[in-house]
Amino acid sequence: MKILQVITSLQTGGAEKIATDLTLALHSRGYEVDIVSFAGGNTIFKQKLKSHNCHVIDFSEKWDVYNWRFIFKLRRLLGTYDIVHTHNTSAQLFVALANIHRSVKLVTTEHSTNNRRRNWYGYKPIDRWMYGQYNKTVCISDIAKKKLQEYLGYSDNNKIITINNGVDVSHFYNEKPLNELSHPNLFIAVMVAGFREAKDQDTLIKAISLLPEEYQLWLVGDGVRRSELEDLIHSLKLQQRVKLLGVRSDIPNILKSADVVVMSSHWEGLSLSNIEGMSSGKPFVASDVNGLHEVTEGYGILFPHEDAEALAAILQHLHNDKMYYKKVAEDCFHRAQMFDINKMVDEYVSVYESLLE
Repeated sequence: MKILQVITSLQTGGAEKIATDLTLALHSRGYEVDIVSFAGGNTIFKQKLKSHNCHVIDFSEKWDVYNWRFIFKLRRLLGTYDIVHTHNTSAQLFVALANIHRSVKLVTTEHSTNNRRRNWYGYKPIDRWMYGQYNKTVCISDIAKKKLQEYLGYSDNNKIITINNGVDVSHFYNEKPLNELSHPNLFIAVMVAGFREAKDQDTLIKAISLLPEEYQLWLVGDGVRRSELEDLIHSLKLQQRVKLLGVRSDIPNILKSADVVVMSSHWEGLSLSNIEGMSSGKPFVASDVNGLHEVTEGYGILFPHEDAEALAAILQHLHNDKMYYKKVAEDCFHRAQMFDINKMVDEYVSVYESLLE
């Protein structure tokens, strides 16, 4: 079986990580698998793929993800693969267009419960046509599947299924803390997420401002909202208590170095950072929103969306009650084991094989 993964870029993000991890896992199992990235750049994920001898095909060296010429490049490629699997908007649309009058088996993954184009006036017929070109649409959570079916007007469609995201749980659990991030007498919260509209680092920053000096925050990631977050940190006089660690390749070590992992978001699909945080053996705290609620409820701790005071109280409880801290951490790790990456890969392979029968 020869498989092509297609994604808009290999920048840092949940969809990008799933595409990378899936490609690596398929490669390690002996499948012939390549990955197309519309936008180039020597990113962490690309370096990881190349270090494992995976073939990465860059369509452009700049951020050029809606270049219509890519459709013709894809059309030349598609016929040489048994399965083409897309991630993200332009990749989904361009591959569907490139496969017109072709019969290559197409799979796409819907990585979120929401996206901007669902609010675009008059765009729904295009989306209905596009998804109709795919043999299988995989949603990363049941709520993502429900939202997509509601948007498309499908009451039931066996072409739309759920495969939960997965991570290498043992890798995250067994990594060691970083010496340079040692923090005696401090209580550190960490959030790993891009600085973009779906994420709500603001509420976490505000929560830290409500707590005593020993509570500090590490934000891992980067993105278009960086200057807004820097302004908020400055306005709350938190420059000495909030560290921006940038884009990192040592996420498991950073999680092990912190005391609690937080994901504050406006919405999610099924957050990889959610599962990674739980895999680290630390308590996981999350906004009570779609995509976080489903994984966290009953294991980690949920707080009301955008409620900085509630979040601050949770952090204080975890800091002050060691038995509570230990129980939440153990519950979170138990939950993470239900989302191991091998289960995810097995389910994708089953989808691919069923389409070729």
